[in-house]
Amino acid sequence: MAAVMKNARSAMFLARLGELRHLTAFLEEFCGSRGIERPRCLRLNLVLEELFVNSVQHGYRGDCDAPIWITLDARPEAVQITFEDTAPPFNPFARLPAPDVQHKIGGLGVLLTRELAEGRDYAYLFGRNRVRLSLAR
Repeated sequence: MAAVMKNARSAMFLARLGELRHLTAFLEEFCGSRGIERPRCLRLNLVLEELFVNSVQHGYRGDCDAPIWITLDARPEAVQITFEDTAPPFNPFARLPAPDVQHKIGGLGVLLTRELAEGRDYAYLFGRNRVRLSLAR
């Protein structure tokens, strides 16, 4: 029997920075309908925005019509984010630099997601990069 994710929402966005406003609206609707407080919703937004911008700018090398899929799943202990794209394989967690305020420009989005997420994993499956993050509620 297939598992039903009653508290999950999924959406597909084009890899265009202009889609960020639609991503934010998707997240705000999700948070509002699941009773997720504003500070936690803002934290989720920051993480999703970092993943999305990095995917567009570095994975796809700019705006294009390639897909980015996002699934949000509200669980009692955490919100799980599943972020997928079809950009070339890249594991953002393979070489995590140590947290350092003197860190060179670039790579800070990975540090940010590491600091905000309690759990994270990466896989390249069926032609997609898949990043899963768990952020405590």
